[in-house]
Amino acid sequence: MEDFVRIRRHGEYLRTWFSRHAGWSLDITAECARLYKVPAHLMDSTRGAKSSRDESDFTRRRYVLFCLALTILVRAEMQTTLGELAQGVIRILQEDDCFRSLAFDLENADSRRDLVAAVRLLVENFALKRVDGDDQRFVQSQKNEVLYDVRHHVIYRLLATRKAPSAVVATDWLDRLAALTDEPKLQTGEQRNLQIRHEINRRLLDDPVLYLPGDLSEDALEYFSKQRPHLIRVLEEATDMVIEDRREGIALSDRFGDCTDIGLPEDGTDGHATLLTAEYLGRLRIEQPGEVIPTAVVEQFIAEQAQIFRKFWRQDAVAPGSEMALTDEVLQRLQALDLVRRAIGGVLPMPAIHRYRHELRRRDVSPQ
Repeated sequence: MEDFVRIRRHGEYLRTWFSRHAGWSLDITAECARLYKVPAHLMDSTRGAKSSRDESDFTRRRYVLFCLALTILVRAEMQTTLGELAQGVIRILQEDDCFRSLAFDLENADSRRDLVAAVRLLVENFALKRVDGDDQRFVQSQKNEVLYDVRHHVIYRLLATRKAPSAVVATDWLDRLAALTDEPKLQTGEQRNLQIRHEINRRLLDDPVLYLPGDLSEDALEYFSKQRPHLIRVLEEATDMVIEDRREGIALSDRFGDCTDIGLPEDGTDGHATLLTAEYLGRLRIEQPGEVIPTAVVEQFIAEQAQIFRKFWRQDAVAPGSEMALTDEVLQRLQALDLVRRAIGGVLPMPAIHRYRHELRRRDVSPQ
C-alpha cells in the first residue's frame, strides 16, 4: 500500500520518465497502477511466472489455465469461488477443439495444483482477493471451496499486449509474438534515435546484463557508443542501482534486492550449488576461453560437490543420479542471470560470471 501511495504521489513524473526513456506507458487510477512494458527481446524463457507460495515455474498448462481464468473472470460477478472457476475452465476446454491436447481433470491433484497456482498469481496481482477458505485444501480435495472478491478494474488492465491476441492472424510462433508487441517503425532521425534509446534502456532495466557488442544491433551500438555516459547517468539517477560498466558490457545491480527475482548467492541447496558452479565455470572460461562447456562436465562437477556437501544439502540432491536434475536447475538459474548461455551440447560461460570467482584478474574487470 505504501508503494501505491508513492506511485500516485509521483505519478506524473513516473509517466513521463517511462514514456521518454523506455517507451512504456503507466496507467494510474484511484485503485491500482499498471506499467505496460514491452520486452526488450521476445525469446527469453528463463524467468517464467511463478507465485510466491509455489516456487515452481509456470508450465504451459498453468499459463493456459491462467488465461482461461481471466476469460471467465472478465464476465464474472463481484464474487466467485474456486470451484466455479474450475467448472468454467472445464466448459471452455470441452467446447474449443484447440485445447484437445491439454490434459486437465479435477479428479487429479496435479490438475487442481496447477489451477491453484494460476489463481494464486491472480491474487498476488490483486485481480482476486481471497475472502474465505484455503486453496491448499482445495488441492487436497475439490470439495473444499475458496471464496474470492473479483476486482474487475485490475483484470481489465492485466493484458499488456499492443494488439489483442484474438486479432493476430500469424500462425508462426515468433511471428505471433512479434505481432503482439509490434510498434510503429519511425524512420526519421530523431524518432529513430528515440526507438534505439528505448531498446537499450529496456535491455538495461529488464535484463541482468547487456553484453557488448553482441546484444545490440549495428545502429543501436553506434548510438550507444556516442550516448553511453548520458544513458548510464540517467538510469543511475532514476533507479538508484549500482552501475557496473565494463569492457564486456553493462549491468544494473540491485543493491536492495526488491527488483530481483533470482539472486546469487541464495540460501539452500540450489543456491549453494549455483554459486559453486558459477565459480567453477568462471575458472573454465579462463582456461578455455570461448569454449562451450559440455553439460556432462557440469553434471560431474555437481556430483562431486554433492558428496562434499552431502551433510548440508537436501537428501534428494545427494542421491546417486540426482546430479542431472540439479544440474538442469543450476543451469536454468545461471541462464536466467545471463551468466551462461545455452549452446548445442552444453553452455557458454559469459563474462559476468567472473564476478563469482574468488580471484579476479585485473584484465577481466577493468572498466571501459
